[in-house]
Amino acid sequence: MSIICTTLYTNLDMTNDGDIEYNRDLLNIDHDIGEFKITRDMVVAFSKAVGETDPKHIGDNSGEGNIVAPATFCNIFMPGLNRPNLELAFGNATLFAGQSLECRKEIRPGDNLKGTTRLNKVYSKTGRSGKMVFAIWETTFSNSNFETVTKIFDSFVTREIAGIQG
Repeated sequence: MSIICTTLYTNLDMTNDGDIEYNRDLLNIDHDIGEFKITRDMVVAFSKAVGETDPKHIGDNSGEGNIVAPATFCNIFMPGLNRPNLELAFGNATLFAGQSLECRKEIRPGDNLKGTTRLNKVYSKTGRSGKMVFAIWETTFSNSNFETVTKIFDSFVTREIAGIQG
């Protein structure tokens, strides 16, 4: 079963800017981020925290029954994610620019997930405020059958902002 939540960043109109200086050795290289044992308590706690009331995520009235994690569940593993340094030779401010998820398989209590992250794309655009460099990181979570359950695409923008020391 394939569940697609949303897919952004796949057909971006981007500038092919060969003059962006960064560590190109990072492109499309997987970096392990850890293994995660999924428990019922984790799924139910996350579901309740995001206001989910569907019994398929929190169980029946007695708290029992088969459950699956909500689509954004793997985000609980993202805050501690330590990505390699891009070594970007541009800008003095980096900001989170957005996120996209591809949900491919259901995540259930008892699953063991393995996470990897990779630098997917680096490109530049010029806006009213000047040049901006975008970096897209692709984080993949796979189950013990080596099936991708979720892909998360995080976008970061780096730019020059007057008055900020780099």
